[in-house]
Order: sequence, then C-alpha cells, then structure tokens
Amino acid sequence: MPTSSPPSPTNPMRIAPSILSADFARLGEEVRALQAAGADLLHFDVMDSHFVPNLTVGPMVCAAVRPHVTMPIDVHLMVSPVERLIVDFAKAGANIITFHPEATDHVDRNLALIREQGCQAGLVLNPATPLHVLDHVMDRLDMILLMSVNPGFGGQSFIPSALPKLRLVRARIDAHVAAGGAPIALEIDGGVKVDNIAAIAQAGADTFVAGSAVFGAPDADGGYKTIVQTLRGHAQKTLRSE
Repeated sequence: MPTSSPPSPTNPMRIAPSILSADFARLGEEVRALQAAGADLLHFDVMDSHFVPNLTVGPMVCAAVRPHVTMPIDVHLMVSPVERLIVDFAKAGANIITFHPEATDHVDRNLALIREQGCQAGLVLNPATPLHVLDHVMDRLDMILLMSVNPGFGGQSFIPSALPKLRLVRARIDAHVAAGGAPIALEIDGGVKVDNIAAIAQAGADTFVAGSAVFGAPDADGGYKTIVQTLRGHAQKTLRSE
C-alpha cells in the first residue's frame, strides 16, 4: 500500500485534488490523469446525507480507484458514526483518514483505530469548531484538516476567517514539534484557487485540497499538469519570499 508522510523540505507543498469534482463516468481515467499531472494525494470527500446534506462515495469507489494510482488516498469522512467506515475505507486502500470530532463521542479511540488499520489519522475542524478539541490528541495526529467552507458541497467560496484560524493551528503544530512531537500536516479544504493559494500557504497550510479549481481547468489533452503545477508554484512563492 502506498504510504504518505507529512510535507518535507523536498516536498513542502502538496496538492490534493478532490474527486468530488471529477467526471465519475470516467473516474479511472481522471485519477490516472491526476497522478500523471504530479498530484501528491487523491482526496475523497465522503458524505452520508446525515452528518452533512449530501451523499457521495463509499468504500467500494475507493477500492475501485485504488488499482489505478499509486499515490496516497486521503479520505475525509463527513459521516456519523465513523467507526465502521474507518475500517471499511482502510480495507479499501485508504492511506490517510480524517473525521470530524462532532461525529463521535470517542475522538481518541477513533484516532487510535485509524492507526491500528495502518493509516495516518487526522481531525477535521469546521469553520466554527473550536481549537480546544486538539488539546489532548496532538500525539495521535498525522494531519489536521481545516475546513474553509461549511462541509457538504463542492464549489463553495473560501471563508476568509479561515486564514487567522490557520495561523493559530500552525502555531500549535510548531509548538508540538518544538516540544519533541512528530510533524503534523496542515491541510485546507474549500474554495482553494490559484488566486488565493499563496495567502493560504502564507497562513500555514502545507496540503491543499482543490476540486473545481483542478477539474475545471483541464489541459488541451484532458490532463491536469498545468493547473497542478500552477497551484503548487503559487503556494511555493511563500517559501521563496521568506
């Protein structure tokens, strides 16, 4: 199974296209094109029409896609309860599984369950989710996913208040690492575009979910190399300016 590690000096900004905006009639072709374009992660937005007002994909789609790519699959569970789907998605080939603390009474237990399945574990913070949910689980986390839209639908506009919240989460991660903790990726999801990704990176994100921004800008041959490189290049401008 492919593995995934937090961003490093050699790969500091990761692009994670969300298949929510893909053409599902040709999904295998779409994900192969993303890998050929240099995408770092393949992002699955999993919605249950209960925790959020939409219904998307399940473990069978993950299992169907897995043979088509070697890049890590990043599964964002917008479901309640989460326990069963954690195990099912791990068996289907997921590498990273994140969930919302509001979706379970047992945050610590489910973070441990994800790692027991051989996957990296993370929490997702909605725009109004307070940061204190991170207080006692930083050592359980491989990723923190910050929502910059309210979850449930693709194509929404970026919420500006996500930027100061990103800075606060980045400060927590930096303090955790300074105290001897393992690195934690900081992912952003919602409204990420070419014209705002630099500001998002400057605020502290290192992993960027992009749906309509990627799938709405195919190359002439149907690939996505230009948009993936453009997004990464704009994000990396912040590194060159430091």
